[in-house]
Amino acid sequence: MERDNHQEGEAHGVKICDPPSESNPPADTLATSLSLLGNHMFPDPVERNNSGTASKEEPADSLISDITAEEPSLDAEPHSNQVTKLETEETGNPECQNVGSTQPADRGTEDAVDNDQSDSGEFVVTMLAKAKLEEQGLGVKGRSSPLLEAGTQESPAFMSHREEDVTADSWRQHRKHVFVLSEAGKPIYSRYGSEEALSSTMGVMMALVSFVQSGDNIIRSVYSEEHTVVFLQKGPLVLVCVSSSRQSEQQLRGELLYVYYQIISMLTQASISRIFEHKKNYDLRRLLAGSEKILDGLLNLVDSDPSFLLAAVHCLPLASSLRDSLSQILQKAITPNLVFSILIAKNQLLTIVQEKTVIEDTRLEPADVHLLLNLIGASSAFQAGEIWTPICLPLFNPDCYFYAYISYLDPPECTVCLLLLSTDKEAFYAVAECKRKIEEAMVAQNSLSLIAKAQSYSVSQVGVSDLRHFMYKPFDVPDNFRQLTQFTSPELEAPYSSEEEKMRLLDLYRYMHSRIHSTSRPLKLIYHVAERETLLAWVTSKFELYTCFSPLVTKACAITAITKLLRWIKKEEDRLFIRYPPKYSTTPNPSKSSRSGKSDQQDSTDNGFLSPL
Repeated sequence: MERDNHQEGEAHGVKICDPPSESNPPADTLATSLSLLGNHMFPDPVERNNSGTASKEEPADSLISDITAEEPSLDAEPHSNQVTKLETEETGNPECQNVGSTQPADRGTEDAVDNDQSDSGEFVVTMLAKAKLEEQGLGVKGRSSPLLEAGTQESPAFMSHREEDVTADSWRQHRKHVFVLSEAGKPIYSRYGSEEALSSTMGVMMALVSFVQSGDNIIRSVYSEEHTVVFLQKGPLVLVCVSSSRQSEQQLRGELLYVYYQIISMLTQASISRIFEHKKNYDLRRLLAGSEKILDGLLNLVDSDPSFLLAAVHCLPLASSLRDSLSQILQKAITPNLVFSILIAKNQLLTIVQEKTVIEDTRLEPADVHLLLNLIGASSAFQAGEIWTPICLPLFNPDCYFYAYISYLDPPECTVCLLLLSTDKEAFYAVAECKRKIEEAMVAQNSLSLIAKAQSYSVSQVGVSDLRHFMYKPFDVPDNFRQLTQFTSPELEAPYSSEEEKMRLLDLYRYMHSRIHSTSRPLKLIYHVAERETLLAWVTSKFELYTCFSPLVTKACAITAITKLLRWIKKEEDRLFIRYPPKYSTTPNPSKSSRSGKSDQQDSTDNGFLSPL
């Protein structure tokens, strides 16, 4: 085992070149662990490739007292050693960037312009929020928690994932695996296969993490010829992604962060910390029972929705006059301690109104909205009536709950959803009255029928020849409006109609994104000629743009087309984006809520601004 010295600020690498000798037991332990992991996850030897109805619910705060000790099951047998490279970083310097890893080179040709500005491109992501529910007989008689129903009403396909044979080749051939385990090696979640069947594999993963930690390092990734294994440790939880996609380590780590924040959103960060402080080998699946479908749905969205890649919210194109009238309706229907009023249609954002004091202190992050959308779409139980449930927004404050009122305004179609977030857990009837006022105003203005007619746009409406698709994310937002980061893109059309072609195009966008936001050599312009299309990515201080053209478009023609595209977007921006988000004031002098929220939680009981554990 040898340690390579890189440039200042870069991570060190641990490279295993030869089978370990008897005089080096730690290396033997690491090599054996790598062999076990590789033997289970990859059928072939691994080596580094350097080529290019009202339902009211309460958060459960008394579950820690029920914790019982359980012994972890960690059994595995050694196998042949494999040549791998571990990407590690010193624990004493968490800011250093790992640039030793490289992505496989693309088959196409490309021109790139270096970006001298320091832009890591690493976006912070968060998870949808829901709390672990404590069944106390609240809500409609005979109905269980809608959030638990999201996990219990399992489809046959969902059940087949859970019952999949983890020793079969079909299990290994999945494009991406995600595992969550505790520091004691206890399985918590697996995207495919049951956690019990994977207990030995997760034990090997934890052995890798523990070995590298014993040398005052943190394991970041393991690269093989066809797979990338990314590790992320957050407190007592360890998350692992095994991917055969073209995504960069940075992008995969961002997806693991989503999974972590999903778990935080259900239990809160403070609760998880207390649980494992009390019992390190606690089986967290007891508290997450029924949430697997929500986690699976989240990972499916991450794979197919570019919103997660861009860390931005996709707004439904809407006439500015209609969007303004909807915002005014939300502004007038308020109650004390109401923080956010959000209107959603067809899984896209219509408008959002924020409490004035919240805007002055912080804003709702795009990832929070992504995960609220995922939560709403996770179960048909939300279509049954009015739902009142605790929700933690991890980036806003990972230790406290909001209380969400969720109701569809257009049953039975259930395409327009109202989401009201309050800090007062006793405000259900007051918030329900706000919903009644909103519903009456929308009926009076015929808003629902107008929303039903709203559709996304076709790339042909842009009027740029040879343009097949694009994604545009603006940065030029007025400073006094701390609004959500947004993006726009047209519907995917031929030749990207099939699911396979949609995924292939998104993979190309991911590759361009990873080059633009590379930690070792960030770029601001890339012209890339692929086998079936030509792509151009461009990032400036005002926007980030990814475009896809027909294969014979030259660089000069692509730049000319982008100029026309930017003019069209500028002309249509009031329809495509929420330019000036409205606000209201409902809470007199609420305490400022920082993301840590520790200093302000003392006053939250009095003013109801946040509800701590």
